[in-house]
Amino acid sequence: MDLLETQARLRGTSRMRVAELSRAITRRCLSLFRDSDRSSSGQSLVETALLLPMLLMLLFNAVNFGYFFLVALNMAAAPRSGVAYSIQGYSSPSSGLLPSAGPSTTTAAVSYLTYQDMTGAIYSPASTPVQVCSQAIGLSNTGATTQVAKCSAFGGTYSFPAPTSDPESPSFVLNQVDVAYTFSPLINGTIFNIFVLAAPVCSSTSGSVSCTFHRQVLMRAMN
Repeated sequence: MDLLETQARLRGTSRMRVAELSRAITRRCLSLFRDSDRSSSGQSLVETALLLPMLLMLLFNAVNFGYFFLVALNMAAAPRSGVAYSIQGYSSPSSGLLPSAGPSTTTAAVSYLTYQDMTGAIYSPASTPVQVCSQAIGLSNTGATTQVAKCSAFGGTYSFPAPTSDPESPSFVLNQVDVAYTFSPLINGTIFNIFVLAAPVCSSTSGSVSCTFHRQVLMRAMN
């Protein structure tokens, strides 16, 4: 009888130890899993912190380059419309007169049409320097091979190049419209304008980026 009781007690003790060991293993596994989960979360945060500045830099460079391209397109269109109008004249063929260069507030002037082409397309074009060279203003060196159209300037100040004579002068006269527009990118800062600074029209001073577009269009008119 004693032997049977001893065997029973031993079996009970073994079961208790196995159960305790099993619980201990389970607790250890759960602890390792929680530690691993915390480690993965920490690693993800570190990776995000390292990659986010680079992604933002690429995004801001793309935004600034898009704005740069928008300004370039409008700067190419405005002087072309102005100089075409300066040699074609008014919409009514019966007028027989070429449009005046200014003032820029007169709806029939070349400078007014040039400014209207920029309005709504770029920011604050009212002070943009514009130069109109047209035979409607007058001619210099009349009748000579060096004959050129006189010029009038509007808006802000800019050192525009002097007008040139037509290769078949004095039979033809070159009409000319110049536009110079200075702007800062939407998101300033050298690091956000790496693509833009590749263009020779842009420069960086003390971390501030500035770009100046000068567009010149010439069309010849019979004198």
